[in-house]
Amino acid sequence: MNPNRPDARRPVITGLGFITPIGNDRAAVAASLREGRHGLAPVEFFGNPNLAVKLAGTVKDFDVSSTNSRDWTWPARYTIPRETLRGLAPHGVFALCAIEQALQEAGLDLGAVAHEPGTGLFCASAGSARLLHHHLGQLDAARGERGNPMGVLSSISGTLNFNLGAHFHITGAVCGFVSACASSSHALGYACDEIRLGRLRRVIVVGAEEHNAETILPFAAMRALSGQSDPALASCPFDVARSGFVGAGGAVALIIEAADLAQERGALVLAEVAGWGQSADGHSVAMSHPEGAGLRLAMQRALADAGATPAEVDYVNAHATSTPVGDRAEALALRAVFAQAGARPRIGSTKGLTGHPLSMAGAMEAAFCTLALAEGFIPGNAHLCNVDPVCEGLDLPRESVALAPRVVLNNSSGFGGSNVCHVLRRWAG
Repeated sequence: MNPNRPDARRPVITGLGFITPIGNDRAAVAASLREGRHGLAPVEFFGNPNLAVKLAGTVKDFDVSSTNSRDWTWPARYTIPRETLRGLAPHGVFALCAIEQALQEAGLDLGAVAHEPGTGLFCASAGSARLLHHHLGQLDAARGERGNPMGVLSSISGTLNFNLGAHFHITGAVCGFVSACASSSHALGYACDEIRLGRLRRVIVVGAEEHNAETILPFAAMRALSGQSDPALASCPFDVARSGFVGAGGAVALIIEAADLAQERGALVLAEVAGWGQSADGHSVAMSHPEGAGLRLAMQRALADAGATPAEVDYVNAHATSTPVGDRAEALALRAVFAQAGARPRIGSTKGLTGHPLSMAGAMEAAFCTLALAEGFIPGNAHLCNVDPVCEGLDLPRESVALAPRVVLNNSSGFGGSNVCHVLRRWAG
């Protein structure tokens, strides 16, 4: 614990919600992480079998593929009012369900967060490219004379903030974060700062994305996506044969609370967010700094904020997406922070199982780290066969390890060189 931080304001995690390629609840996700079960499935975008993209990390038991929300289906355990549904994007459905799960695990009913001035909502998504394209197409066809009145609210990047803030009646604060694949990590970091500063007592953090053609295929033009049809070859972070990432969708929510609030109401604390750090590469609009300089600085800042040393870290959930350039840069950054200090934490990328869900990756993997701390295991590196020599000195277990970590580090990086890292610690009261 950082000695300068008041105990009452220590941010802790009390609830998790999962709608992911590897499971739609905590038990299923934990089992997939332990057993190395991936959630990648064949896709044929636009009905075109000639496209190079063959796989995606898909969400099961939901059908939100139509541009008309009246056609959508979701598991019967969730109730979404019609007036809420009208403004939602497809990934908004995922997010709403993930938040309901997280609130339930935290022991909070809707009345506990509605109109409660100490509760905020921080969201991350890129918006719905599918609905934006659809609504603009309708506007264009009508020569500007007709448009969907909910078109803007259901499609632009703030769609989660607008709709979920209203649905859950959040009055403390509602804010959205858009920093590409670091977005939900930024949301989590700033949520923790609001709690430390005493401005808020509780923050719901959610990241969500869609796994349709409009969200994923644009990355093919950047040559960032894998063209493999075999899941074992398509998403293989740190492997010498990696060729690009596999796009994915879903939503993950975390309930972050001040420690004293959680203790006062008898909540089960799953983990403490002990510190975080961020940096910018200042290098390229799309590619990571070749030596991982920015990510190295973000890791060092996160450790310093948490009052932790490299030797104390037991597990690192790497951002590694399975791209040649990005994984190499992160490996070099990890070597600089840990190997050069004589530290050897277990390191892994869970994107071998999930694919890369873009802006929701940071929240999803922070939740995975929380499961590792709460349930006492370390996820392995699925599909890692031949380790890239650049990873020399790093401990990259292939399978999950039955070791209860005490301190874990979660990395995220995004376009433009945004780097965000969180240090999570097992809760000791």
